[in-house]
Amino acid sequence: MIKLHDKYFKPFISSAQIDEAIDKLVVEIANDLGDEIPVFVGILNGSFMFTSDFVKKYPKPCEVTFIKLASYEGVKSSDDIQRLIGLTQDLTDRTVVILEDIIDTGKTLVEVHRIFENEKVKSLKIATLFYKPEAYKKDFKLHYVGIEIPNKFIVGYGLDYDNLGRDLPEIYQIKETQHMTNLVLFGPPGAGKGTQAEFLKEKYNLVHISTGDVFRFNIKNETALGMLAKSYIDKGELVPDQVTIDMLNAEVEKNAGANGFIFDGFPRTDAQAKSLDGLMDTKDSAISAMIALEVDDEVLVKRLLERGKTSGRPDDANESIIRNRIKEYYNKTAILKDFYSAQNKYHGVDGVGSIDEITERLSAVIDTL
Repeated sequence: MIKLHDKYFKPFISSAQIDEAIDKLVVEIANDLGDEIPVFVGILNGSFMFTSDFVKKYPKPCEVTFIKLASYEGVKSSDDIQRLIGLTQDLTDRTVVILEDIIDTGKTLVEVHRIFENEKVKSLKIATLFYKPEAYKKDFKLHYVGIEIPNKFIVGYGLDYDNLGRDLPEIYQIKETQHMTNLVLFGPPGAGKGTQAEFLKEKYNLVHISTGDVFRFNIKNETALGMLAKSYIDKGELVPDQVTIDMLNAEVEKNAGANGFIFDGFPRTDAQAKSLDGLMDTKDSAISAMIALEVDDEVLVKRLLERGKTSGRPDDANESIIRNRIKEYYNKTAILKDFYSAQNKYHGVDGVGSIDEITERLSAVIDTL
């Protein structure tokens, strides 16, 4: 991650991916134009890197020139497009290919088309390295597109944030959320995880997302995802991870302004942990820590047998079932312990003691994040 002025940016598109996109554009344009000698027009300041790398790769004779338009202030596109530096050569009956670094709203294209209508060119084609389809508001045809990207502000490879970042050889995307606390809470059966989750969500103003509760809600309310999950369950099959991730994404979206989340019951596997990382990354956030309550097996067995006297749950009243549940928990948690330890995010917390004592230990970990 990098910081430019007051904002943070995360890696988004590598130099290799940029190079591959330019290669694709070169082939497409060269094939379309054949032996014609085009005039490539770079739009300054942003397209200087793109234009340079493009014409170096172009396999046939060509001409190159630049015009300079200003349309950005900070991270917002301005309505005030200014033609700062214009053309100096006669382009009558010439094929012109505009080389844009990025097209988002398309406001700049209005001025570009106005300029070249007056130049009486034979043909005007638009090529852009990056394109934001969600932001594009104009009807002008884009003839060549390198990479489609989401509608988020980017810097690097000629693109800047208040004049910084143009020199970066790769693309970085703005990181908009920087202060969320997202916890994966684990604990063996009988560790008191549910009780602690309730205390922590109140203390830190977090949203508690229990995978079991989310599944039950979606199935009961017959949402599209709930019906999809039920179709797998009814066939005795495991619900695909992506269905679960989509459900969690919906819960996160419902609480977009939250200080953070407590994930309870997910992930259970290495693949699920990677999927959760991917989900949080799309929200410009990340998992802060995996916190696991650690309790001796015999204490757990005793607690659950005692709970079984009043809970009405048959799996709390059978010692062999209890021990198997605990064993299964450790088998699954061991994988995740390694996953989060590799990111320096695993924290084991002593789960023996009073509720207040355990909450205090958990809080001591969270306060350091």
